[in-house]
Amino acid sequence: MKKVIFVISLIIASVTLASAQRLAYVDSEYILKHIPEYTTAQKQLDDLSTKWQAEVDKQYEEIEKLYQAYQNDQVLLNEDMRRRREDEIVNKEKQVKDFQRQKFGFEGDLYKERIRLIQPVQDRVSKAIQELAKSESLDLILDKGSEIAILFANPSLDKSNDIITKLGLKPNPSLAN
Repeated sequence: MKKVIFVISLIIASVTLASAQRLAYVDSEYILKHIPEYTTAQKQLDDLSTKWQAEVDKQYEEIEKLYQAYQNDQVLLNEDMRRRREDEIVNKEKQVKDFQRQKFGFEGDLYKERIRLIQPVQDRVSKAIQELAKSESLDLILDKGSEIAILFANPSLDKSNDIITKLGLKPNPSLAN
């Protein structure tokens, strides 16, 4: 009997504590769309990525031409010449893969550029969120735009426009998803 009373009082205490928490959510994608520096940085990153991908594609086309030429000439080549041409093709493929890794790989040039351009904007947004949480005594702020699944969100809990205003910008509802 004491265990049942303990369990019931534990459930009541947890429900009381849970209801005492204040929470809100923001849509980080919506907020970021309002920040001109973010839009500019994203365009720069897209342009850089497109440029580097074009270089990779061009190098793969050159490798394909070398391979086609090798296929056409293979019958006429002696063993030593065949080996040299094969090595040339393999080395070029290795160079292209190294270039791809250097530009697009984990902690590659694109990643470093993304950190350099986007991190300051994200830091500003994070600081504004923390200030809002303190000023409104919020215990928890979720991000609607992240990978957390929010099945229902009361619009009165959405503080995205407050964050945009805190950043010195004017909310634009047309940028919402």
